[in-house]
Amino acid sequence: MSRRGGSIVGAVSQLGRIGAVGHRITGRRTGVINRHRGIGWEFLHVCIDDASRLAYTEILADERKETAGALLGRALGWFARHGVTVERIMTDNGNCYRSHLFRQACAAAGIRHLRTKPYTSRTNGKAERFIQTALREWVYATAYHNSDQQTADMPHWLHRYNWHRPHAGLKAQTPISRVCLAEPNLMRLHS
Repeated sequence: MSRRGGSIVGAVSQLGRIGAVGHRITGRRTGVINRHRGIGWEFLHVCIDDASRLAYTEILADERKETAGALLGRALGWFARHGVTVERIMTDNGNCYRSHLFRQACAAAGIRHLRTKPYTSRTNGKAERFIQTALREWVYATAYHNSDQQTADMPHWLHRYNWHRPHAGLKAQTPISRVCLAEPNLMRLHS
């Protein structure tokens, strides 16, 4: 059984690649900064179900239009497996979301694409709040030795967020408790 009329919000956040544990953890300021200068960026792509706060994320190498279009397809499939039928998506005004390719991906999926008012992050507040929570509880909560370690930990943190972390905005319920899952799917999805 799917919940009809779902709306998701999407956003991208830039994460610095990790080459070693940083000076904030080790206390060493000399040598560490220059040794890893120019290591690069990764991008945390986020999709949040508006009603349940169920979150889907991926860490990807860029924020290009091809990446955003492919991510949309994977996110829609993931939400469908979790009982959410998406009819609308609201994104910020990043280049990848303003592209014809992303517009075509939305049209092919039969969903309506809405964009936030420029320079008004509160319009996309659920995604922005999720990114703040992810930074506080996952990205900066542990001293990861490299980006691969951090990326490997993301699915575990996301599982805790979706299945076990109560949300004040949901009256202390978890996001997964707000979607309609059939009993056999519950055991298969919760691993």
